[in-house]
Amino acid sequence: MTLPLQIALIGAGAMGRQHAGYLAREPAASLVAIADPFSSALAEEAGIRYFADHREMLDRVQPDAVIIANPNDLHVATAIDCLERGIPALLEKPVACSREEASRLIAAQHRYDVPILVGHHRRHNPVAQRAKAIIDEGRLGRLATVTGMWQTCKPDDYFDIEWRRQAGAGVVLINLVHDLDLLRHFCGEISAVQAMTHNSLRGHEVEDSAVIQLEFECGALGSLTGSDAAVSPWGWDQNVNEVPIYAKHLDQSCYFLAGSEGALSVPQLSLWRYGDTRGWQHQLVCESHRYAEGSAPQRQLTHFLEVVRGQANPLIDVADAARTLAVIDAIQEAARTGTRQAPRTP
Repeated sequence: MTLPLQIALIGAGAMGRQHAGYLAREPAASLVAIADPFSSALAEEAGIRYFADHREMLDRVQPDAVIIANPNDLHVATAIDCLERGIPALLEKPVACSREEASRLIAAQHRYDVPILVGHHRRHNPVAQRAKAIIDEGRLGRLATVTGMWQTCKPDDYFDIEWRRQAGAGVVLINLVHDLDLLRHFCGEISAVQAMTHNSLRGHEVEDSAVIQLEFECGALGSLTGSDAAVSPWGWDQNVNEVPIYAKHLDQSCYFLAGSEGALSVPQLSLWRYGDTRGWQHQLVCESHRYAEGSAPQRQLTHFLEVVRGQANPLIDVADAARTLAVIDAIQEAARTGTRQAPRTP
């Protein structure tokens, strides 16, 4: 019988608590220690060892693997601490806060050859996997346009945590990074962006709203609008039954993809195509596509355990996640300068 893998958690905030919950439901893994400089509450609730310093935890506990869920600007340094000790990691997104940081992590991973899975968990969602299959099957024909939305109203006390109001946070890097990663996954690499961002609704150092134009290497054009201060039912977290703590509007869509042969709404997976006759004067026929059941974060954890055991390669490795980060960098530069920008991959 294979013993459960011993997993340590770095970061006991909102995401850390979610990961602890998924681990509690996974018989092939056991949460054995938590490191967080600010709070021991989660460790005390779980009845496991607590450390204020994650390096001390890594050295004393020597876990089989680590989940890194601390603030964004600590991701790279923490991941390198794990690599240096030969410990595989599930690193929460974003992989880094800048292209330069991502380059440093890529170099460290090449040096130590220890796997890192980056937590773009939506790629593990059965909805996303079925949508990707429909696109790859050519059911939309040649992709023409993509429209994405992530708009919600976060409660004011979400921003009581200081780092969420400062550079290294913001709706683009914290939230739209997921949408950009999934749109890259669906449609291929992004070759250019234009963007506008604003902080007028909350007045924090970082933006609360963004409008982004995307050009894909395949020739498709796209738009993505996001806000963490807008009242709206449109966005992956509201429209997909993935993370239970968020209110749901499951009848609403957050992505619309249209091509030369058809159109697809996500997450409903409604595929619109012509029947025998094409043309705008003819009615479209709608097909509803089904998908497998399963929680994306739980499936991500299962995949991570396979990576730790050497049974699989990371679905999203550091280099892949860094390409999404390169798009984020280009968006931020485009918003700052008002110019079209091409992502520069680390």
